[in-house]
Amino acid sequence: MTTYTPEQAIAATGPWSHREIAANSARFHAVSAGEGPLVLLLHGFPQFWWTWRHLLPELADAGYRAVAVDLRGYGGSDHPPRGYDLNTAAKDVGAIIRSLGEPNATVIGQGMGALLGWSTAALDPEVVNRLVAISMPHPVRMRQALLSDRGQLAASSYLLGFQRPWIPERQLVRDDAQQIEHYLSSWSADPAWPDDEASARYRAAFQIGNTAHCALEYYRWIVRSIMRTDGRRFADLASSNKITAPVLQIQGAADRTILPRTAAGSREFVAGPYAWRSLPEVGHFPQEEQPHVVDSLILDWLASNPPWDDPPADQTSLPSSPSPA
Repeated sequence: MTTYTPEQAIAATGPWSHREIAANSARFHAVSAGEGPLVLLLHGFPQFWWTWRHLLPELADAGYRAVAVDLRGYGGSDHPPRGYDLNTAAKDVGAIIRSLGEPNATVIGQGMGALLGWSTAALDPEVVNRLVAISMPHPVRMRQALLSDRGQLAASSYLLGFQRPWIPERQLVRDDAQQIEHYLSSWSADPAWPDDEASARYRAAFQIGNTAHCALEYYRWIVRSIMRTDGRRFADLASSNKITAPVLQIQGAADRTILPRTAAGSREFVAGPYAWRSLPEVGHFPQEEQPHVVDSLILDWLASNPPWDDPPADQTSLPSSPSPA
């Protein structure tokens, strides 16, 4: 059985280099590969930068500068007591891009990372020139679904459990973070994933400092802010600021936590080119369950000029040969 210390887990070696980035009054651990136009990779819960280990070298080989970061409160990044609202998180993303010496970047996010990508593209549109959102709808669409769709509310029942103080933190790290493996396996549609290495790395990294508390704070803000002034103000801005950057939205058709019908409602918040691709028999972690399919899809879309722009009703399945509609 593979085991890692938390430090070994986040320091994984490969065709990339590790670095630190100072941005928005915090320090972020990042991994970079390649030279060229900047592509920023944002992981989701309960992972860290290593979820992009397949895509990083592919982007580098295709002529991009790929940088995968640990979000605030995760991995080797700072774990401050505050800053887990989507306004601050979007500022984190914009500040990281500027700290890397670029005025803008392509942003690729999965899960919580996609939620940050959507938020940044709406609140700080000048820093996002393209957006890939995986396994997560636009934040306003997610808010709508939680309030009106009983199926999505049931699929998101873990969110309600996360609202309790301290108990979920203890559950997440108990028995060497066994609960993390449960989330990975139960949210995946691939019975062979996570493998031993993935499980060991994610469980180890989640035991760094107060990662469990920080990770839950994002979800606590999302739920608790629904009825608060700050949450309504965020929703109003994110809803009215239609995203003008080209968007590629990738969704696992067998995702048990973000229902495809919830994710598919995001187009109304996009004013620019928009493409939807659904992956059959894939769950919440497409970049892990079918990395070669996802990597190829993203690279083809990045190379498309003009960007793919699907007809409004075309939110069904992944075509055998992805191409602009």
